[in-house]
Amino acid sequence: MAVSTVYTAQSLNSTCSISTRSKSHLGFHQNQVIFYTKLRSTNRRSSSTSVITCSSADEKTVVIGLAADSGCGKSTFMRRLTSVFGGAAEPPRGGNPDSNTLISDMTTVICLDDYHSLDRTGRKEKGVTALDPRANDFDLMYEQVKAIKEGIAVEKPIYNHVSGLLDPPELIKPPKILVIEGLHPMYDERVRDLLDFSIYLDISNEVKFAWKIQRDMAERGHSLESIKASIEARKPDFDAYIDPQKQYADAVIEVLPTQLIPDDNEGKVLRVRMIMKEGVKNFNPVYLFDEGSTISWIPCGRKLTCSYPGIKFTYGPDTYFGNEVSVLEMDGQFDRLDELIYVESHLSNLSTKFYGEVTQQMLKHADFPGSNNGTGFFQTIVGLKIRDLYEQIVASRAAAPVQAAKA
Repeated sequence: MAVSTVYTAQSLNSTCSISTRSKSHLGFHQNQVIFYTKLRSTNRRSSSTSVITCSSADEKTVVIGLAADSGCGKSTFMRRLTSVFGGAAEPPRGGNPDSNTLISDMTTVICLDDYHSLDRTGRKEKGVTALDPRANDFDLMYEQVKAIKEGIAVEKPIYNHVSGLLDPPELIKPPKILVIEGLHPMYDERVRDLLDFSIYLDISNEVKFAWKIQRDMAERGHSLESIKASIEARKPDFDAYIDPQKQYADAVIEVLPTQLIPDDNEGKVLRVRMIMKEGVKNFNPVYLFDEGSTISWIPCGRKLTCSYPGIKFTYGPDTYFGNEVSVLEMDGQFDRLDELIYVESHLSNLSTKFYGEVTQQMLKHADFPGSNNGTGFFQTIVGLKIRDLYEQIVASRAAAPVQAAKA
């Protein structure tokens, strides 16, 4: 049995965690204190290396959860989000070229597909989809997200989307902000409780089908027939395990067909709703004109160029799964992104650093999918809100020991 000692440092407002090399699912933080413990057995004595990792309270990782079905725009959202914090999001340098992880200056995004417990062949043999909880290792997911949140690096598995196999693990060091994105970030209550903020992308069946065809045919080489079969096979599990997670989300971006064009079948114009839960710590919902009022606004005119069918905004209070929410809706699309500042100037609680920052971010990524409609607009706003939330959390953690000392 390994003999070890845990040291606490309350005066430094820090916490210390111990990990040993025998626990292969945990990695090692780059700032380590290494010590040795003796392993006693009936035959011999041996030593093994263990690690104490200490992190101050204000350095603990902030964890964000993003849930959505496959092909619903999670990757684009992540690119917008990481851009808000600065630096390009890239795969780990020198690592697996098929890694799903993205790392930028302040953020690390991990794909929860990496916690599949069954590879593609294994799921086929057992007759389950990747959406089925039985095909995922929630114990490992919880342990590793918790470890990262506490400042401990981990050896995270990799699910290879190309081969469908489970590749050797990769080292993930604790970032300032960890984003866990995928099918199940809010499914397991233990993981859900680790989240500082959560988002659900709710894409209607009509829009989802069009997006999935575009992604899987263009990027992954799938045939139209295989995509249709995949959607039909996944729907029962999506309804059972993925869709119910939106009730737990702090913000939901709902994408629907337009109501501006009667009997529209093309799906090119979208109606997007941003549903924001009231009473969430460090998060104040965005509002249009007057907070708490019910507003309908058609901004097309001299200051905003609108081609057919135009643009319509609505805002007001509502309830969502028994929770009080504020809902901001945009139906239609922008003709000129540089004119977006006119709309931005009528919105409050955007958490921008300067006038026009939302417009600047949209122009910066004008080539991203959804940049001319509410999907890109609201994703950008949520990214700015998450930045503000992060800054509030860090400030409150830094102030805690000072307030405690005064008590």
